[in-house]
Amino acid sequence: MFCFQCEQTAKGEGCTKVGVCGKSHEVATLQDLLVYALKGLSQYAVEGRKVGVVDSEVNRFTCESTFSTLTNVDFDPDRFVKLINKCVSLRDSLAAKVKTAGGKTDFSDGPAVFKPADTQEAMITQGEKVGVKSDPSIDPDIHSLQQTIIYGIKGVCAYADHARILGQEDDKVYAFIHEGLAATLDKSLGVNDLVGMALKCGEINLRAMELLDAGNAGNYGKPVPTRVPLGPKKGKAIVVSGHDLKDLEEILKQTQDTGINVYTHGEMLPCHGYPELKKYPHFYGHYGSAWQNQKKEFSDFPGAILMTTNCIQKPQNVYQDNIFTTGLVGWPGVKHIADKNFKPVIDKAMELPGFTEDQPGKSVMVGFGHDAILGVADKVIDAVKNKQLRHFFLVGGCDGAKPGRSYYTEFVEKVPKDCVVLTLACGKFRFFDKDMGDIGGIPRLLDVGQCNDAYSAIQVASALAKAFDCGVNDLPLSMILSWYEQKACAILLTLFYLGIKDIRLGPSLPAFITPNVLKVLVDNFNVMPISTPDEDLKAILG
Repeated sequence: MFCFQCEQTAKGEGCTKVGVCGKSHEVATLQDLLVYALKGLSQYAVEGRKVGVVDSEVNRFTCESTFSTLTNVDFDPDRFVKLINKCVSLRDSLAAKVKTAGGKTDFSDGPAVFKPADTQEAMITQGEKVGVKSDPSIDPDIHSLQQTIIYGIKGVCAYADHARILGQEDDKVYAFIHEGLAATLDKSLGVNDLVGMALKCGEINLRAMELLDAGNAGNYGKPVPTRVPLGPKKGKAIVVSGHDLKDLEEILKQTQDTGINVYTHGEMLPCHGYPELKKYPHFYGHYGSAWQNQKKEFSDFPGAILMTTNCIQKPQNVYQDNIFTTGLVGWPGVKHIADKNFKPVIDKAMELPGFTEDQPGKSVMVGFGHDAILGVADKVIDAVKNKQLRHFFLVGGCDGAKPGRSYYTEFVEKVPKDCVVLTLACGKFRFFDKDMGDIGGIPRLLDVGQCNDAYSAIQVASALAKAFDCGVNDLPLSMILSWYEQKACAILLTLFYLGIKDIRLGPSLPAFITPNVLKVLVDNFNVMPISTPDEDLKAILG
């Protein structure tokens, strides 16, 4: 295997025996084979659109299958065998439709004509021949940009799939996913072509996040500022981790009048701000803190655990009997629920002791989406004009276990008292429970939401730029971002598409970015690695 799609890849170069995430050689190789097969499916989808052939099943399958290859999503090799076979079946069916419509179908080699082997072992052998490092003759910069596009598309697929579940779709998104995957096979494309394709990925990701924002607000209302307790209370318990609001809603519905309290974990914390979710009286609080503590937190949790999307490394045997997965998540030996009937989760929660007493703790505020923040925009603008509020910092992104991620905690702790920190995604769990006070009634720590709520942050920045009659890059706003996996890649490409400059990124730069590609990013966007909190604050504020 060779995998370098996440920030924690071994030695900052690539995982070659087993993933730092716990992904096995077999799973990694089957994922490579699935991506290869999806490129072939995409070639026919691109040609199909030219002659009016658009297949909704192909669209959705492409998103779901690509999503399943993200870091920390699916570790079940049997599932990938099924996905690969279905991909080829859909490809051949689509090819027939395209041919009937007069479209191009005369592909002679590559994934467009690939035939999967009959056994998992033989498929793994096939995957070893088409993986990330399978073509040693390719120009390193071309390869770097191809992988950047693929990882960006993986992030787009995650957001598009969540949006689709909530009733929001746009064929423009699906069309680009197929276009982008097929483009990585086109040897005629040079560096400039692929840079343009990467920026287009950012444009489409903005649309995907917009769709998800509409799906979340349309189904659950616009988030409102809400205080969430961190200390659990006496009673049976279920904790829901991941990103999927629909699964959380179903758990809340099915646990009504059972005496079970439902808690969020990780990126589900912002769900407490949605009116249609917070109306459930047994939707109580948030359990756990940061990504690097998840294994310990879950091993200590006295209830049932539902994992909804990529959110944890492979669970340990000591507590995996208490874990259930849904959606695209899966590990061998962990029970998977495919039909939204969460009775097994509820039964397990009733079987376990739950919390035996109230454990009062801190509380945090959530719900500062773009509507909430722009609702007090006049106060924000006045505070800036009156020099009460000097600077905004967007400190957010993915969390991980590297020691260097303590930078983000220290940075927020050292932000001057006349500055406001906006935060989103799981990176906030390095500092989310700190009491930072307020500036004229404006909290100094504003939780914007999940990683996809980068859309909200963009809306806020755009509105402030309009109010101050300047560009976003001219605002007293700095972005201090952490990345871990492919949704972060998609968001970063969105920021580049929007022309955002001076982003500080860490804890380390992507291993799949070559020095020449990095130079393009530096020259055009002045993206830079984080240094130390003191040095970065001094450089920003003077």
